Amino acid sequence: MKAYPLPDFRYSSCVSNEVLIVIPTLGQRIGFLTQTLESIHSQSVPADIILVTPAKATQARELATSFGAKVLDDPGSLPKAINLGVEAAKAHHAYVNWLGDDDLLTPESIENCIFALRNRPNSVLAYGACRYIDDIGAELWISKAGRWADRILGWGPDLIPQPGMLMRKESWNQVGGVDDTLSHAFDLDLLLKLRRVGEFTSVDRVVSCFRWHPDSLTVSDRQKSLNESESIKRRYLSPTQNKFKWIWEQPVRRATKVAAARLNKRAYRLSAAKTSG
Repeated sequence: MKAYPLPDFRYSSCVSNEVLIVIPTLGQRIGFLTQTLESIHSQSVPADIILVTPAKATQARELATSFGAKVLDDPGSLPKAINLGVEAAKAHHAYVNWLGDDDLLTPESIENCIFALRNRPNSVLAYGACRYIDDIGAELWISKAGRWADRILGWGPDLIPQPGMLMRKESWNQVGGVDDTLSHAFDLDLLLKLRRVGEFTSVDRVVSCFRWHPDSLTVSDRQKSLNESESIKRRYLSPTQNKFKWIWEQPVRRATKVAAARLNKRAYRLSAAKTSG
């Protein structure tokens, strides 16, 4: 896998609807959802949008329609909603991804990822750096592991930011989408499946923003996510590698917890400064 530095350019030959972005949402965060939709709608390369949401989420449905998005009924879980949205893709959709209802694409994100994929035909996925932001959009941290994210994916922390990925639809179909029996780390499982069928390309730019809510997950939820991630990684290790997994699992677990704690500390500190100011 090679990092692909991008020049300044304007992508001019893209078919307007070859990209599909799925947004799964419960429809409870309309303000954030509006920003998410705006970040897609303002891209230099237009994308089709599918919103997957409960039937009772009328405000979210109306908002999505105003942005020209197609709306589907929520099937009952996040991974099922993602799969349902991508399954609705048409023949002209060559690239797919999903975006959380409070996450953002940065300007020219899709353009940069398509450029990288078109210049590396063997790549099945492109991803870039991700800016972690708080509730009002203030920067907390930038995740920019670059080419190292792919190299350590099978045993280390997952440093490939999901909001900023873009996959070839044929590769998504080849691996069967996300595993809807998983509840926390289905994006990691998808990455490990995709890595078996092709290369990943790192875009040398910030292409997405991830909204970090320090109170959105309980300690128990984070522990479950770590446990599920470790279980998934073991699926893809060889028998020999599994014998030595104890060497890296505990250090990776500690590093992941430390990183989350630092982000929480920054978020709380920024929130306190805003309140006192």
